[in-house]
Amino acid sequence: MRLRALLDTDALGLRLLGGEDELDRAVRGVMTTDLKDPSRYLSGGELVLTGLAWRHAAADSEPFVRILAGAGVAALAAGEAELGDVPDDLILACARHRLPLFAVNESVAFATVTEHVVRQVSSERAGDLAAVVDRHRRMMTSGPAGGGPDVVLDLLGSDLDLRAWVLSPTGRPIAGSKLVGAALPADVGAELAAEHLAAMRTGRRGPHRVMVGTTTYSLFPILSSGRSASASRDVRETVLSDWLLAVEADAGDWPEERLDLLQGVTQLIAVERDRRDAARTVRRRLAQEVLELVQSGAAPAEIAARLRVAAPVLLPGLGAAPHWQVVVAGVEWEGGEIEGGPVAQSLLEEILVDPSTTGPEQSDRIAVAHTGTEAVALLALPAVSSEHDGSESGLLADTLLEAVRAPLSAGLNDDGRLTLGVSAAVHSAEGLRGALEEARHARRVAAARPGLVCAAGHQELASHVLLLPFVPDDVRRAFTARLLDPLRDYDRRHRAELIPTLEAFLDCDGSWTRCATRLHLHVNTLRYRVGRIEQLTGRDLSRLEDKLDFFLALRMS
Repeated sequence: MRLRALLDTDALGLRLLGGEDELDRAVRGVMTTDLKDPSRYLSGGELVLTGLAWRHAAADSEPFVRILAGAGVAALAAGEAELGDVPDDLILACARHRLPLFAVNESVAFATVTEHVVRQVSSERAGDLAAVVDRHRRMMTSGPAGGGPDVVLDLLGSDLDLRAWVLSPTGRPIAGSKLVGAALPADVGAELAAEHLAAMRTGRRGPHRVMVGTTTYSLFPILSSGRSASASRDVRETVLSDWLLAVEADAGDWPEERLDLLQGVTQLIAVERDRRDAARTVRRRLAQEVLELVQSGAAPAEIAARLRVAAPVLLPGLGAAPHWQVVVAGVEWEGGEIEGGPVAQSLLEEILVDPSTTGPEQSDRIAVAHTGTEAVALLALPAVSSEHDGSESGLLADTLLEAVRAPLSAGLNDDGRLTLGVSAAVHSAEGLRGALEEARHARRVAAARPGLVCAAGHQELASHVLLLPFVPDDVRRAFTARLLDPLRDYDRRHRAELIPTLEAFLDCDGSWTRCATRLHLHVNTLRYRVGRIEQLTGRDLSRLEDKLDFFLALRMS
């Protein structure tokens, strides 16, 4: 804003005392001070408000004004509440340094002036920034330019002091402000994503305001032009894969101009999202071709040839043929009217990116195909440990589940379910068919478990864990009740802790000494409890068969 505009606002009660020729100066901020030397807090362009408490004699005015002029402030406004009229020595000093001087009527609070200036400056900055955003969006629409969404988020930070991030549906930062301290903690990102997904499922219009700890965030949906244009589409088709813009501010009291600006930012980011989705077409086609070859029983040599074509696309610049891993996902919604394959495909393309990485380009190493009910991801691994060294490599089901369960559960909203199966890494085309079957079998194991988001990995397919989910519920209940209910009843009546003792005894492989140490018991006390368990159940914990029955009962309970 210009200094001249301050005089046109009667509510501010400002009276010009000097500097008529300088009223076209721009005001970029406001600061209140009574320090003799406030230079360390000045950056230029401010309207400085002062109550004159720094002035003890006429000689104090000259050095004070010299400091302000040297710092490049726009003008000085002196309050009349303490000294009455503004001293002549201050008026003369401002005239010598060509610094415009205003008198602030004693009936007007400095806070009133400050609020007005901040509001006007912020509005003008938002208008200027909106023009930049609109120009940037037009450039992005016609082709890559300007550095993508990071540039606009940096403008939000530098011009409006807004920290903002583009987040994936699981809260992974895709782009963000480069302000000092602007890194978003992973747990905060996940919580914001969960709140956003829950709000989208309930149909609330954005922005959604969320409090995390003591900080307020405003969440703006990012919808591509195709999806936003088709308002009739079911939100469940895209909610699990849409990005969001999180701004560290409360948008509830923002003017329409600023809200429009942020909507423009989301449109710009949507252009980047659409371009990236278009770039996935080649990888999707490669994955579909490989999947069809594997499922049709093609010769390993033919599959290997297709993989050699795919490797440079999925691992640009690495040069070496990678190892591969298969991830199978299924999304099921109540009613069955939404095809789960495309939903799972878009979802896998988001969640298979390492959560510790930032940026959309990380998904360039993932190719996902889909059938009607499931999606199959072909994950290229640039470096895998030797298959004989016993170490794990690639993606682990537990790691994937930990990263996605909380936010995606909010998006599933009790009427949807996501199940994931993860194969081991394979080192050749011959192993790809087995990896696909392994991942599908692991997903069936995950589907037999309770919960909205479940995953299972190849490690579990060689364990009793594979069998437990397929035990019928009535058999499960009868088996566990026969063995454990007598112990539970006894614990309720006597607080004997027989169940925890049984768990510890089995976990210690029947070692009396280790179990007693873990439970902080004397060995004789432990022997008494184990004897009571055997008496109540008619079993013998020295026999392998009875130990195994108790172990399975505890796992199924």
